Amino acid sequence: MNGKRMDKPCIAARKSAKMELAAGTYYWCSCGLSRNQPFCDGSHQGTKFVPLPVKLTERQLVSFCLCKYSAKGHLCDGSHKSLPPPLNEANSHPA
Repeated sequence: MNGKRMDKPCIAARKSAKMELAAGTYYWCSCGLSRNQPFCDGSHQGTKFVPLPVKLTERQLVSFCLCKYSAKGHLCDGSHKSLPPPLNEANSHPA
C-alpha cells in the first residue's frame, strides 16, 4: 500500500491492545499498516498518515486502539465493536 492513496486507515485488528508500559514516549501507528502494532514501524511512508506520539510520565496500563477508528485517538473507545464487517481485504491489515 505504500505510495498509494490511502484515505482511511487500515483496520489492524478489531480489538484493543492492553499493555503496561514504562514512562517514556511511544509512537502509535495511525495508518494500521505497521507489523509492530500498536506501534509505528514506518510503514506509513508514502501515505498521509503519521505516527502519534504518546507520552507517559509514569508506568501505566494503556488500552491502545487497533481498529484506528477510535474517537479518542490512540486510546480504545470500543469503536471496533460497531465497525461494519469487512467486504474485502482492502480495508484490513495486509497479510
